[in-house]
Parts: sequence; C-alpha cells; structure tokens
Amino acid sequence: MNSQLIDKFGRRVNYVRMSVTDRCDFRCVYCMDESMTFVPRQQVLTLEEMHQIAEAFVELGVSKIRLTGGEPLIRSNVLSLCESMGSIPGLDELVMTTNGSQLAKVAQELKASGIKRINISLDTLNPDKFKELTRTGELENVLAGIDAAIEAGFERIKLNAVIMKGRNEKEVIPLIRFAMTKGLDISFIEEMPLGEITEHSRQEAFCSAAELKEMISAEWPLQVIESGKRSDGPSRYYQLPGERTRIGFISPHSHNFCGDCNRVRVTAEGLLLLCLGNEHSADLRAVLRAHPNDKALLKRTIVDAMELKPERHEFDLSEKPQIVRFMNMTGG
Repeated sequence: MNSQLIDKFGRRVNYVRMSVTDRCDFRCVYCMDESMTFVPRQQVLTLEEMHQIAEAFVELGVSKIRLTGGEPLIRSNVLSLCESMGSIPGLDELVMTTNGSQLAKVAQELKASGIKRINISLDTLNPDKFKELTRTGELENVLAGIDAAIEAGFERIKLNAVIMKGRNEKEVIPLIRFAMTKGLDISFIEEMPLGEITEHSRQEAFCSAAELKEMISAEWPLQVIESGKRSDGPSRYYQLPGERTRIGFISPHSHNFCGDCNRVRVTAEGLLLLCLGNEHSADLRAVLRAHPNDKALLKRTIVDAMELKPERHEFDLSEKPQIVRFMNMTGG
C-alpha cells in the first residue's frame, strides 16, 4: 500500500480538516440557514472513530489535522479527543478553528490537550452587527475568548473574517488594527456558495480579495511573504512593515488555489470529502462500522479515494449553488 496520499494530478495530501460536529451555537448568515436540520446523533462519528480515522491518515503521511465544526468546542468531551489525537506518533500539528464563544472557559485546557494553534472567526467588532451576522452570538464572549487564548500561549492565533459588501466591508481596517494590537494574524475570506440561502444575495454581497487589498493598501503597504514562509493552507499572506501581524487572503472565487491543494475533509458523519467545491466523497463511517478493527481496509479506502479528488472546484455566484451542503457540514 502507498505510504503517502498522492492524487492523480500529483498533489500530495498531508493536511486533513476533520469536523467533530455539524452543530453550532451561532447561525452565521453565510454559513447556514436560520432553521437548520442537523445530522442525527447516531450518524455522527464517535470520538473513538474520529481517532481511528486520524490515526489512519497520519500513518498515510498526513502531518497536520485541523479540528473544525460546526463549532468543535460544543462537542461533548472534545478535549479528550484533542488529547488522544495529539499523542498520535507522526502528527506534527493538531490545530483548531473555532468561533471563540467557548474559549474563555477552556483555552488553558485546550492548549494543554495538545492543540498548538487556533483560528478564531471574527467578522466585526461592532456588537450589533455581530449579532446580525451570527444571529445568536455575543461579541463580548468572543473577545473574552480571544484574550483567554492569548493568555494560554498558543503558538499562533489567527482571526478569520468573511467580508460581504453592504454588511461588513467597513470592518476590514478596524479588524486589522485589532489584530495588530493583539499581535494576531488575520485572513479575509471570500464567501463560499455552499448551501442555498435566502438571507442575502451572494452575488451582490461578493467582495473579492483584490478589492480588499486595494482597500488595505490605502492604509498600509502590503509586502508579499515569501512562499517558503507561508502556511500550508489556502491563505496567501502579506506583511505590514514593522508589524508581527500577517494578513492573509483566501480567494476560492477570484484566485483559485486548487493547483497546489494538499488537503481533504472529513465530515462529522464520516464522509471523506475530496474537494470543498465538489461532491466527490468516500464513506469512512460505513467502513468503520462494518469492519471496526480492520485498519488496513480503512487505509485502503482512503488511498483509493485519492482517485476521486478533482483537479479543481468551480464556483458560480450567478446560479444556484452546485453544493447543497452548508459550510457547517463540510468540515471548515
């Protein structure tokens, strides 16, 4: 069996994003519908099954796993999963993406469990706008969580902001100033058309990375970070002169990043998604539950699935979304 995961286009997969739950305590307007139907709990992978999948991936050459959701920190006993995954031999990085709502309570424990770095979603510093965009969230809880994460001493903390015209494009400069003050990185993300929404028009709200760079460049000169110093995710980073803060842009529409894609996703119900913007998948839960002790079969299923990984995704904001699953079901 191949000891590394290489797709038919020669791309090596060494990064897996694993959703520990599709549930969330927010209802962000770009992520999900206000009235969501979540996966029945019996269909969600157990923590033990998630560990088995993570272990199989690491044995196949994966060096980085990101735990996502929904909101991962509302999953019962998620800290025990972090501890067990963090002890897998050969896993260099265990990281997490969170909305920050629970961080004030668990930041120290999360750091002690083995999570090295965290990304925190933050689209605005305006409490009223925050409530509008998240529908259920409280900004003060997230800000307290960010401070708790800083105090806990994670290797690096990054803010993620989805920017939409007519909603929060005026928040870009204040968010950067906030990141600079706190010594954090920040990435700006183009909205992704996953799931059909009625709350706003994605086409009208679309704000490209080029527009954001122009806006930011009016305040500060952006210096490109050499490729060897970038992260292994889809962000393309820039430095501000004299600042520790890095500014990233994730541009699934305007700057397709598929050519060097090194990642796959596992949903909370055990679907191995080979592409964010396509439905190609393999059912790992079915393998685990039919053959619970057959690690070789699980690894063979993962290796074989690499043949399904497409060359690229195609997003078209002018039409109904091709992908009916919402972002909370996708694994971040």
